Amino acid sequence: MLINRPSSLVRFIVLVVMLVLLGCSEPEGVATKAAASIVFHTGKVYTVNDSQPWATAIAVKREKIVYVGDDEGALKLVGPHTRVVDLAGKMLLPGFQDAHVHPIEAGMAYLGCSLHGATSIAEYLEVLESCDRSFPESTFVDGGGWTMDLFPNGLPDKKLIDSVIPSRPVILKSATGHQLWVNSAALEMAGIDSKSIDPPRGRIDRYPGSSVPSGSLQENSAMNLVLDARPPYSEEQMVAALQFGQFYLNQYGVTSVQDALLKLDGNEAYVGGPTYMTLEESGNLTLKVSGAIVWNTDLGMEQISRIIEARERFNTGRLKAKSVKIWLDGVLEVHTAALLEPYSDKEDGTTGELLIPPKMLREVITKLDALDFQIHFHAIGDAAIRASLDAIEVARSTNGEKDNRHHISHIQLFNPADIPRFAELGVAANFQPYWAWADKFITELTIPKLGEERSQWLYPIKSLLDSGALVVFGSDWFVSSGNPLLGIETAITRRDPLTNESAPFLDHQRVGLSAALKAYTLNSAYINFIEHETGSIEVGKQADLTVLDKNLFDLKSSEISEASVLLTLIDGERVYGEWSLAPLGKTAL
Repeated sequence: MLINRPSSLVRFIVLVVMLVLLGCSEPEGVATKAAASIVFHTGKVYTVNDSQPWATAIAVKREKIVYVGDDEGALKLVGPHTRVVDLAGKMLLPGFQDAHVHPIEAGMAYLGCSLHGATSIAEYLEVLESCDRSFPESTFVDGGGWTMDLFPNGLPDKKLIDSVIPSRPVILKSATGHQLWVNSAALEMAGIDSKSIDPPRGRIDRYPGSSVPSGSLQENSAMNLVLDARPPYSEEQMVAALQFGQFYLNQYGVTSVQDALLKLDGNEAYVGGPTYMTLEESGNLTLKVSGAIVWNTDLGMEQISRIIEARERFNTGRLKAKSVKIWLDGVLEVHTAALLEPYSDKEDGTTGELLIPPKMLREVITKLDALDFQIHFHAIGDAAIRASLDAIEVARSTNGEKDNRHHISHIQLFNPADIPRFAELGVAANFQPYWAWADKFITELTIPKLGEERSQWLYPIKSLLDSGALVVFGSDWFVSSGNPLLGIETAITRRDPLTNESAPFLDHQRVGLSAALKAYTLNSAYINFIEHETGSIEVGKQADLTVLDKNLFDLKSSEISEASVLLTLIDGERVYGEWSLAPLGKTAL
């Protein structure tokens, strides 16, 4: 027994020495197992981490960040297989996170008959003529992107489409997503005529002094009269739309989103849950997605079981569905947003209407909150904002405080008394900042309907920040551009970010660059329940990153949207750009 002990000790010592020698033999003095997968150095790294706001370098190992600091420390982690990226002074940020967007519906709109690039009615008709020629075998023409500000009172006429496409149904969704513009053939396909009555919570627009439909339909219930009469999209079309949508967002540095409207049935590209799962299963989903399952206002509490089942089904690596979308009102421009006081330009006392009555809304929100769903409200008018807050207050008093992170999106018109309630109730304010400048929607369609006094409370972003509320940003793409830099610049300047020539718009509501970046990164990560994994550049977090060609803090505020994304990573994988940081072209809008 005794003579065996020295030999065992010798074998152990020899093994230790061999391991030490092998470790010392690794190139660069770094053991392969300790080396980073990627090292970025010599950059302007803005971390969105208050305890370490800036660095010059980071290191990534596989999907996680393992070092944040100076160049010397990062370069010590370079091994034989490390990809080393010299930022050469360029800006490295956490990937942008869009808290309200529609990737598949947007992709479908752009791949169809897209009016997004047109700027006049004449151009719309030229695009439609081209679509008619390009798709001669299609049974109908499908697309969208038209804007209300080009039409009298925001209402387009079917006769315009009839003049270029008289025989095939044409179905065009507005840029806001709240209206359809259709031709006579589409109305006939849907059985809509002068005898048709307006569906609940919707409107069939008609010629003045007549019952004859004029060619526009307001809100879901009316839009669905036409949408449900057309064939559904194929799986191939849905996949193509998502591929377009995610590439579009990746090119602007977006790595995570909240898809703000996941329908469980219907003939729209909003029925996107299965499509996300298809790309996830094939390893081709390049966004982290939080889905907001839509509450069908035509149904009641019986739909909750379907929503619970959908939350369980849409639960994969990059797809979660913890949220329920409550669509509470319409838009101001055509009097469908819900107001506390009547519209200024209507003599009949019109205030718009809530799509869910207050009593039922409180019951719905209390039940969903108890089931640990996040609520994602659509609320444009001050009455809809107040009803949302009232419902959450009832839910909190019934269920106690829960970590469900409810948020109200769009929030265009406030009654100032409701501003402090966001922080008091722990509700996030989800703004689309690109809308907060004096475009024709504001000057010609909104302010005349509200009057000057109420219009002082349009998009009060700074007031919400100053109140202590959590502010998050989203784009609502396809409604407007999905480029976060456009929204960030607008939040800072309250001007048109493309021309910087628009009139001043409530300058006292401007915010700073740091606050705007946080709203588009860490705060939106919080809303998506992933703030411990992403949203800032910290050791242990996922390598969801974007590289810009310019340091935003070195630019004039009016130049921020001119910066370009050169590279986007998700979990350390390149989903847009080149490692060389060479600039690439962008998909339009």
